[in-house]
Amino acid sequence: MKPSRKILFSRFLIITLVLLNIGCDQVSKKVVRENISYQEYIPLIKDHFILTNVENTGAMLGFGANFPPVLKRILFQALPLIVLLILLYRMLTKIHTNKWMSLAFAFVIGGGIGNLIDRIALGSVTDFFQIRLGFFKTGIFNMADVAVTTGVLLILFLGLFGKRITI
Repeated sequence: MKPSRKILFSRFLIITLVLLNIGCDQVSKKVVRENISYQEYIPLIKDHFILTNVENTGAMLGFGANFPPVLKRILFQALPLIVLLILLYRMLTKIHTNKWMSLAFAFVIGGGIGNLIDRIALGSVTDFFQIRLGFFKTGIFNMADVAVTTGVLLILFLGLFGKRITI
């Protein structure tokens, strides 16, 4: 493959992964908003995996929900939008990128944009999953959160062990 085709294909894959993450997130939230009543409690696997419907007007675990509206727009809309656009631009313009790192950043960007769409369009983010396993209990989260967390964990893993990975 010519380098220019390889670069174009790489950019296409990055954009596709970002869009797939956004799409999965937005479709799942739409299904929840349309089919699950607000704060309804539906145990999917006993009391270990719960489906619900809550609107989070803050950030992770409700942080900042009571901030003044202007501060919330800056911290939860403007800043994330700038950071995500810079990350996406860097991913699309960087020629030599580790494919696993590209995958990780595509997940972070896609998930970030998914939650940002909710914040801008609705003023809150729809969250709907919770896991409870013994003493382990998560906050309520959505597919965008899963994408961001997966991407961040992969970035951390690659940062710690990336030089030793041979695939």
